[in-house]
Amino acid sequence: MNKIKVLICDDSALIRSVMSEIIKSQPDMEVVGVAPDPLVARELIKQTNPDVLTLDVEMPKMDGLDFLERLMRLRPMPVVMVSSLTERGSEITLRALELGAVDFVTKPKISIQSGMREYTELIADKIRAAAKAKVRARTLPAAGTAGEGSVALPQLRNPLMSSEKLIIVGASTGGTEAIREFLMQMPSDCPGILITQHMPEGFTKSFAKRLDSLCKISVVESQGNERVLPGHAYIAPGHSHLLLARSGANYMTKLDQGEPVNRHRPSVDVLFRSAAQNAGKNAVGVILTGMGKDGAVGMLEMKNAGAYNFAQDEASCVVFGMPREAIAVGATHEVGALQALPGMVLGYLAQHGSRALRV
Repeated sequence: MNKIKVLICDDSALIRSVMSEIIKSQPDMEVVGVAPDPLVARELIKQTNPDVLTLDVEMPKMDGLDFLERLMRLRPMPVVMVSSLTERGSEITLRALELGAVDFVTKPKISIQSGMREYTELIADKIRAAAKAKVRARTLPAAGTAGEGSVALPQLRNPLMSSEKLIIVGASTGGTEAIREFLMQMPSDCPGILITQHMPEGFTKSFAKRLDSLCKISVVESQGNERVLPGHAYIAPGHSHLLLARSGANYMTKLDQGEPVNRHRPSVDVLFRSAAQNAGKNAVGVILTGMGKDGAVGMLEMKNAGAYNFAQDEASCVVFGMPREAIAVGATHEVGALQALPGMVLGYLAQHGSRALRV
């Protein structure tokens, strides 16, 4: 078995040491080099031809983003960003994902050794996913415009339609960019949207803020107990599961800090299951790129409750794990490329949203 060759680039000797130990402890990985800055990393990439690069967000000599931008233009490869748990760190990390990084991890709390085993599994999973990921150049459209190659979108003819229909979205690895592309094509009168993206606490607020600046719709990090409104998207905060609830005739958001499900909190299965229970045939499910199987069982429950479900196709996914699992259990009705999914979803809603459906 060929081991995954990993190159570590970080200006902290301590982080380089911890990352090296984690990677060396995995039977299917090896460290082929460590670099204190991007200039050294550039030479090591030429010498070692790594499968995956872990890259610190903020470094001396050359900014991590500048290096990533050049790398993805001249020698595209899977990159996992190593980010600090700060507002600035989260904003830079989101920009790195736009530039083509596959995923990110936060810097470990070195003083808390008890948490290292869980952290080791997290890093190893992300490196494995990155090694299999499709790396492609990214185009960043201007705010309020559809992405390159996007399709003409159906108009939502019935003004009442969007108030009782809901769009429920789940994603993981590669999902920040997939969600951005999906939401940027949503019209201002679209149904309310609930989103679970696997992302740690501290990053979801920056993610929502960034999307809100780019989209026609309003995008917020859910605070819980919000009325779900048309033209609004609610993103699960990194510390809680997001659920759909009902209060009389209104749909509401609900947050729950229960145990992780499928090793995740927030979990896509938790959101999808709540949509099955509380929205039934009024819900439209969308499962996007991601590692693992979170969402498959919940999406099948949505289908059994009358929801209509879409999955992103393999060709346009960074990692096809989550959509593949949902398709495999028979939870989806249609599969499409990322750029086509907004039109497919809106087309379905335009045909099936003519009057309120009681559940």
